[in-house]
Amino acid sequence: MNSFFEAIFNKITDTDMSILRAIHYNMRSDFLDWLMPLVTRLGDAGIIWIIVAVIFLCFKKTRKTGAAMGVAMIFGLAIGNGLIKNLVARTRPFDMVGSAMRPSQLLVAPPEDYSFPSGHTLASFAAATAIYKDHTLWGFIAYVVAGFIAFSRMYLYVHYPTDILGGIILGILLGLLGCKIVQIVADRFSPDRIKPQKTQE
Repeated sequence: MNSFFEAIFNKITDTDMSILRAIHYNMRSDFLDWLMPLVTRLGDAGIIWIIVAVIFLCFKKTRKTGAAMGVAMIFGLAIGNGLIKNLVARTRPFDMVGSAMRPSQLLVAPPEDYSFPSGHTLASFAAATAIYKDHTLWGFIAYVVAGFIAFSRMYLYVHYPTDILGGIILGILLGLLGCKIVQIVADRFSPDRIKPQKTQE
């Protein structure tokens, strides 16, 4: 049974590496070599999404959205980076034997943690989903930014396509979960639920 799953995992990895090599050999350019490190930095530690969440928290109209983003990203950090990465323990693509890229050739500092899922992608899609749930236009823009950040991780050879896919799926689910939790809390403490007690005459 273990050999069966190992064969599947190896097949997935081979397909992943084929896609990364295609990106590396067919899309590399001086312009993208300059742009992609800048794009990926937007997702470092979820910084752009943290900034957006803080801004949203400052205004009543977007406060619940900001809170949902925060909840989703906290869950993403705990589940994705804290739990799943260490359980799967997947080697980064640039460390694979026969890889087209060595750490010394990377355009960014080589990450030292495991590969699956992509934390940049997870945080980006969790935040974008929380935004889209309440604000369709802003959410669409957030998804576009999230997509660019996700692609940058493959372009820079630090994540496999399936790392990105896993980050997208988990990010969307946690984004929806964050919205649900914030809505439950908001309903629980809504002023409409607090009815004044009748005074006895």
